[in-house]
Amino acid sequence: MVSERGLDVLRAIVQDYVASREPVGSKTIVDRHSFGVSAATIRNDMAALEEDGLIAAPHTSSGRVPTDKGYRMFVDHLAEVRALSTAQRIAIRTFLEEGADLDDVLARTVRMLSQLTNQVALVQVPVVPRSYVRHVELVGLSGTRLLVVLITDAGRVDQRVVELPQGDQERLDEAGHAELRARINGALVGRLISEVGTALAALADELPAAGRAVLERVAAALAATVDDRRQDRLLLAGTANLARTERDFPGSILPVLEAIEEQVVMLRLFREMELDERGVSISIGRENPLVGLAETSILAGGYRSSAGEVARIGVLGPTRMDYSQNIAAVRAVARYLSKLLGEE
Repeated sequence: MVSERGLDVLRAIVQDYVASREPVGSKTIVDRHSFGVSAATIRNDMAALEEDGLIAAPHTSSGRVPTDKGYRMFVDHLAEVRALSTAQRIAIRTFLEEGADLDDVLARTVRMLSQLTNQVALVQVPVVPRSYVRHVELVGLSGTRLLVVLITDAGRVDQRVVELPQGDQERLDEAGHAELRARINGALVGRLISEVGTALAALADELPAAGRAVLERVAAALAATVDDRRQDRLLLAGTANLARTERDFPGSILPVLEAIEEQVVMLRLFREMELDERGVSISIGRENPLVGLAETSILAGGYRSSAGEVARIGVLGPTRMDYSQNIAAVRAVARYLSKLLGEE
């Protein structure tokens, strides 16, 4: 059973080690923290913590560093979540509000979170199987290229460039594109995106040969877009932050980089992390089941998409991370993202 002072000593060791990356000794604790006891007493407390597996000595006669178990104790019982500053909250709101559509907002979200935490930021792009078509735009780029833009009620915008048929008899002029656009929107607006293929197949029978040839290419582009929407995926930002903390990975950061490239596996891990009463979930060191992540911590929160589904957002970095600050950042960004998507 760890004493109250022993827990305070553990908190001091975690905070000092995260700040300095140097093993923490009893004299340092006495000098930096007001315990009101001698260094010898602190050494006794540290010996008890070491016996319980909460701290360890990386070298003979050195100070002590937290173990995975020590970080877990700190996160569960000792961490005090620090509120973000007013300037940080304004920066989050301003930066995200400038997003043009859902994809842009999510891309901005991971960039902002990686800057706030100096970690790798991850956000799960929500699968929205019940989103509806709001508009389809066709923009002629050249005589043989057409930009197809799909806009849904969830605010997501997808764009694809398609190559048009080459034969003169199969080409459409600007008026032909306008007519085809009107017919496509008449057939699709208000429909579930999962019904796009069926609706366009029915429309083909009503068009002349030139219109059918172009419609085939447009339908293929929209079908590919719909397929993409049915797949979970992650957006990442801040991978370069791993290089800045390379000393925290005794072997190499290469296994970490390889692990986060496995999107399917990372998504499964992300989804399986259950949020606690603070709205976060933290997997520390060897608690991570994925090969390559034994020296990392993953901190996840949840945000609510415009369709009402909960998706994950979080950060990944070395176990020596500022848990208090990162919890605050993930919760704040997730909360504002939910609010922004709900308003839209």
